[in-house]
Amino acid sequence: MFDFATFLARVPEQTVLCIGDLMLDDFIYGEVSRISPEAPVPVIAVKREEKLIGGAGNVACNVASLGARCLFLGVVGEDEAGQTLRAAFARHAGLIESNLVVDPRRPTVRKLRFVSEHYSSHLLRADWEVAAPVSAEIESALIERMQAALPRAHAVVLSDYAKGTLTPRLIRTTIESARKLGKVVVVDPKGADFSVYRGATLITPNRKELGEATHRPVRDLAELDAAAAELRRMVASDAVLVTLSEDGMLLKVAGAESVHVPAYPVRVRDVSGAGDTVVAVLATLLAMNAGFETAMRGANAAASVVVGKRGTATVSAPELRSRVLPAAALASEEKIVFDQALLDERVREWRAQGLRIGFTNGCFDILHPGHVKLLTEARAACDRLIVGLNSDGSVRRLKGEGRPIQNVHARADVLAALEAVDLVVVFEEDTPIKLITRLRPTVLVKGNDYRLDQVVGRDVVEANGGEVMLVDVVPGHSTSSILSRSERASDRDNEVSRPAHQRREGAAGS
Repeated sequence: MFDFATFLARVPEQTVLCIGDLMLDDFIYGEVSRISPEAPVPVIAVKREEKLIGGAGNVACNVASLGARCLFLGVVGEDEAGQTLRAAFARHAGLIESNLVVDPRRPTVRKLRFVSEHYSSHLLRADWEVAAPVSAEIESALIERMQAALPRAHAVVLSDYAKGTLTPRLIRTTIESARKLGKVVVVDPKGADFSVYRGATLITPNRKELGEATHRPVRDLAELDAAAAELRRMVASDAVLVTLSEDGMLLKVAGAESVHVPAYPVRVRDVSGAGDTVVAVLATLLAMNAGFETAMRGANAAASVVVGKRGTATVSAPELRSRVLPAAALASEEKIVFDQALLDERVREWRAQGLRIGFTNGCFDILHPGHVKLLTEARAACDRLIVGLNSDGSVRRLKGEGRPIQNVHARADVLAALEAVDLVVVFEEDTPIKLITRLRPTVLVKGNDYRLDQVVGRDVVEANGGEVMLVDVVPGHSTSSILSRSERASDRDNEVSRPAHQRREGAAGS
């Protein structure tokens, strides 16, 4: 399992090679208040203009925004738009190493969008492009530079906008070279024939692209599942991730059931470049062996951030952390629940959003590394983690007199301060079976010092279609062992502090 706190800490260690169709995204924002007297068209009073790195270049910007390093390979023309892009990349020189092949025979791809500032709606788009494959000379230069950069990368993104940079030969050479070196290859595809992407690690079509590539209906989840499985077989990829806009994402991994995650409920301002963000996060996470489902959940959260921004946007590591771990921004007291009615309200809200709810429980008397590992791995397996906390009376009955060392309020405060924990619920019983029955979590997590048949609530969770997960415990870390070591150390200190004649008498009488 993989937790997002670990992800954020390790992002600067990652390098992603991105190859694809670079373009200049030009946005003109203004207000529309009248119709032209010359023709029945709206007149936009221009307020401002933004020129941004777009297309595959936006993948590179997203990788850099997360804090990772990107090696970018693309094509520009010998024109003003190309000069603008080179200057823009120079401003990212710390995290993006751009390697741009200049083709004087074709223009730099440029998209000019007129956007209503007030309504955040696109009024018109004008394109400059030659959507034809680059020449053999440019293709060879791209392949040479790809092979030189590949050994330095942990993952590869092929960002195909069907503008001609990613020729079949370049795609095939990149995938084959990367897989020989054990590199992850994530493909954002275009076109109806996906056979050229054969052997990629992960391919990310949208609903329409999936239907066209497989010639299958994709109206509901069952049809999407069948089409995704067919596409995975067609291209021999490890997995297929289908982006579904407001319906979230669907993941199909070889040999496993498909997984669907709903989209986050957000106000959509602009979807430009959201797919670039998705593949950037997927590649960065997969480079760290995060696993396909964890990578999908991270990408889904990232997409929800950028669609709430205007223009071709990126997501930063703090923004992603805030979306994946929303409870991290809450005061600890807001995460502690004694009232069952409040618990029901929170869980209803999460279920309505289609979120995966996780549960674990314990006394958590003295928080130690074993507890932290359990909680972070539990949180990595779900969207919201609820921790059941034994009351003081419950701990006393289970552990004996003298326990707990800390009262329930202190224990709850410490748990609630952890960003992996979304909710702490105190229960009075000796086992959490009533709480588990009430919550019906999607995933129930315990340490592997338990056997599956010993996990309380397993039958309830599995009967509702959920799963039970056992996390490896950290050897030598338990509250009982910590207390035992503390008592032995205290005894030694007391012995040393006794007067010498008392120590001699004690030794003589032993």
